[in-house]
Amino acid sequence: MSVLWTLIIGGVVGWLASILMKTNAQMGILANVIVGIVGSLLGLALASAIHVGPLGPVGGWIVAILGASALIGALRALGVFNRFASAR
Repeated sequence: MSVLWTLIIGGVVGWLASILMKTNAQMGILANVIVGIVGSLLGLALASAIHVGPLGPVGGWIVAILGASALIGALRALGVFNRFASAR
């Protein structure tokens, strides 16, 4: 059951981050879930590296969305979204 919750929350986090980064039209459900899960881990790692922990559930969501947004920014800088757009 926890895997299902991870996929659902990862999808929501990835979707919110893709809206924030204006890449929503370029990403599908699978990309949102992957970016949400990996980005959440990235955000938590970055927050703990600078000794800033999320306070409560709202802080956890903010850290997860910011981490996923940072991952989308890195993927955009690497040109991943340009490759997918040209393949369509």
